[in-house]
Amino acid sequence: MEATETTENVGTAPEPAPTPEPTPVPAAVDPDAESPRPRRIGRTIALIAVAAVLGIVGGTAVGYGIQAEREPTPLPALNQPDLAYPKSLPAGQKPAPLTSAEDRGIRTDGDLRKLLLPKPAGAKKTDFHDEDGWMATAEFAEGFEDPGSALSHQLDLRIRRIATTSWLTGEYKSTEIRLVQYRSTAVLGAQDYAESQMDYMPDEEYARYDGDPIKGSANGRYYVLPVVKKSGYLDYYEARAYLHRGDIAVEIFISDTKKISKKEIASVAERQLGRL
Repeated sequence: MEATETTENVGTAPEPAPTPEPTPVPAAVDPDAESPRPRRIGRTIALIAVAAVLGIVGGTAVGYGIQAEREPTPLPALNQPDLAYPKSLPAGQKPAPLTSAEDRGIRTDGDLRKLLLPKPAGAKKTDFHDEDGWMATAEFAEGFEDPGSALSHQLDLRIRRIATTSWLTGEYKSTEIRLVQYRSTAVLGAQDYAESQMDYMPDEEYARYDGDPIKGSANGRYYVLPVVKKSGYLDYYEARAYLHRGDIAVEIFISDTKKISKKEIASVAERQLGRL
């Protein structure tokens, strides 16, 4: 008996999905392969620097060698009277030496107290400070608001010494003069101090104006301060003057219970300046 072959109607079969393209595999990195290296600029610069140094050293050595082969240049004789300088003037043409009145250094290096203005006739000598006419630098600094800073500043200016005098005219009028001298090496010592005092005089608590110039001085000035009135006390008047000449700063104080004229303080300042 023959087997009967049965055919099933199964319909149309779906198309197979396209096969994806294989992903390329990166080539294996060879660890032994050399990677590109950057250009070594530093090595080139170093070679140039070495060559330059060798050139300088070589040139110096050649120069010394050439100099060493030359004959030494003889030095001129030491005894050459014609080259003496400065030459002395013939007899009769030499200037006369300066007198003590003409040589300011002789006067200022001597007894500084002798340059102080003498007290006027009829005035009574007073001793506000030392009886010998000298004022200690520490005592001088005590007259400032900050004595410690004032003393340090004066030492920086190379203060040398202070000569002072004072006198009393009448019952209350007092005059005091100070010559503050600085070392000769401190060129601006006296000028610095005098100008520093004049800087604050126009302030409200002092003269309140720029002062008046002292005749004959470079930039010295005198001031008449406003009267100070206080209940239970006499009126207080004051005048001051500041100037400098060479290494000496001058300060003058006049006080009284009566008004002080500008002419009076100016006269004292001009006469003291004349003694310097």
